[in-house]
Amino acid sequence: MDKVRSFLLNLPRRKKRIFQLLADVVLIWVALWMAFVVRLGLDEISNPFLVHTWLFLSAPAVAIPLFIRFGMYRAVMRYFGNDALIAIIKAVTLSSLILGLIVYWYSNHQNVVPRSIVFNYWWLSMVMVGGLRLAMRQYFLGDWFAASQHVPFTNRDDGIPKVAIYGAGAAGNQLVAALRMGRLMRPVAFIDDDSSIANSVIAGLQVYKPKNIQTMVDVTGAQEILLAIPSSTRARRREVLDYLEGFPLHVRSVPGFMDLASGRVKVDDIQEVDVADLLGRDAVPAQGELLEHCIKGMVVLVTGAGGSIGSELCRQILQLRPTALLLFEHGEFNLYSIFSELEHRIQRESLPIKLLPILGSVRNQEKIFDVLKAWKVDTVYHAAAYKHVPMVEHNIAEGVLNNINGTLYTAQAALRAGVSNFVLISTDKAVRPTNVMGSTKRLAEMVLQALSREKAPVLYEAQDAVPTINKTRFTMVRFGNVLGSSGSVIPLFHRQIKSGGPVTVTHPKITRYFMTIPEAAQLVIQAGSMGLGGDVFVLDMGAPVKIIELAKKMIHLSGMSVRSDANPHGDIAIEFTGLRPGEKLYEELLIGENVIATDHPMIMSANEDYIPWEQLKLKLKELNSAVAKDDYSSVRQLLRETVSGYSPDGEIVDWIYQQRRLDS
Repeated sequence: MDKVRSFLLNLPRRKKRIFQLLADVVLIWVALWMAFVVRLGLDEISNPFLVHTWLFLSAPAVAIPLFIRFGMYRAVMRYFGNDALIAIIKAVTLSSLILGLIVYWYSNHQNVVPRSIVFNYWWLSMVMVGGLRLAMRQYFLGDWFAASQHVPFTNRDDGIPKVAIYGAGAAGNQLVAALRMGRLMRPVAFIDDDSSIANSVIAGLQVYKPKNIQTMVDVTGAQEILLAIPSSTRARRREVLDYLEGFPLHVRSVPGFMDLASGRVKVDDIQEVDVADLLGRDAVPAQGELLEHCIKGMVVLVTGAGGSIGSELCRQILQLRPTALLLFEHGEFNLYSIFSELEHRIQRESLPIKLLPILGSVRNQEKIFDVLKAWKVDTVYHAAAYKHVPMVEHNIAEGVLNNINGTLYTAQAALRAGVSNFVLISTDKAVRPTNVMGSTKRLAEMVLQALSREKAPVLYEAQDAVPTINKTRFTMVRFGNVLGSSGSVIPLFHRQIKSGGPVTVTHPKITRYFMTIPEAAQLVIQAGSMGLGGDVFVLDMGAPVKIIELAKKMIHLSGMSVRSDANPHGDIAIEFTGLRPGEKLYEELLIGENVIATDHPMIMSANEDYIPWEQLKLKLKELNSAVAKDDYSSVRQLLRETVSGYSPDGEIVDWIYQQRRLDS
């Protein structure tokens, strides 16, 4: 059978159509002969083909051109669907009506044909022509037993994983069709909240209520559940996931509604459950005016354009139609990746946007200034920074030079070039930091706060040490962790679960704020359009999440159990490794208590203290001098004096300096 199927599938399209046409001619004759049998019976009927030869010649002569006109030979059997069935109904009905007129006219002159023959011919040809196509679809799909769970003694186990589909709507039905075609998974049941379709059969699969999931597992042997509810809110998806966590089933998902609608993914692109669904928070609709204020029709530059936040900023900026988008990045591969993606999108959508990849470091002030001046940049989003806490904690010099000086040099270049808007991407770790990364990011904020309050600052280490008129509006946007970013715990947990564990968590009480990368980038763009200058905006990150609970949910939704003292035979163990250097148990978003609501419900304005520019310049000189001398005890003291609330856990040690000291 497989050989015959492969032979038929590999035939040229023209030969397939000829076979279909010949089969339809035969089916029309059989339907017409059966119409006489149904009307007259086998005992009274003579050979109708000899008696009514004209009728048997007229039927295909009328029907086949109509079948061709209605596209019945253009439909691919494996993808035969409702549209093709409707076309068959129309074509068969119209051909029967025309044949009825021929019978009415011709019977007045020749042998009389019973009028009911036409009706019988209509429904018989409908069943035969349509039925053959449905049968051939199942044959080519190789799945005659789609509804075998309802037929006694036909259950089979062919080693293909059995899955239940949560959601019996359009996405669920498309997923079932795709899975049957791919034959990598076997759909065995639907689960749906709609009580009106409970216990009914859709696409050959029984529909179960969520409360009957255990019964469904016992009956069908399902091993996984695939979520096919792409249009649901995150809050609703979280409710579903919380409920499914109690079953020993691996839960995966089809992509979100917007991804399906945009064509970026297909309905059968199965993926692990989006951790954003576990948080259960729906994004607030963006305000169009705020999104476009600093971008539409302007020249925009993004530093750190190849990073997690920088690349998503670039994607969203592209949607807002700037005249030019400049990608500034020091990592060649990261720059190549985001440039290739955006260039392909510009070509696909025919966008009138100039896209320019620029290799360079934010520590090269003259390079940045040349770029900003040459391209007359209107808006800068400064996302370039070292953000990984343990890495920066022992690479102190690089943290200071990149996070503080890089921000300072980029801001000064923007001042000199007359850039209108400058937005710094900051972090919740800048609030009362216990690590070098957080203290350097807070100092970067303080640089912009100080510069924004100077009408004509004398720039630090600039070639022209003369006052520069300040035409730049500086704003800072502070938020917590983003899901799926480089260094995030989520990809780490996925890898650890996939390899059989253990899952490593630093401390049982550690919590973090989380937000999706697209939501964070969208809010950054909107916040950057607010304020008069020197504003520190804080994003509403929702409630903090306990990392241990997140790890447990991910293990359960992978169809496994947590190994513990209470459950020594569990699948995956959770191990506590201890807080890493500079790491805090709890993150904060505000230093003081003064916070002001803005026009956007997810964005707040923080009233933070700052140091005047002339005083801050002296501190920066001392800090850079200490770094140049490898005097990290002085670096530690200067950071404590300058950054409010900075309280390092212990002595800060630069690995390179430490090794140099040991060698000497």
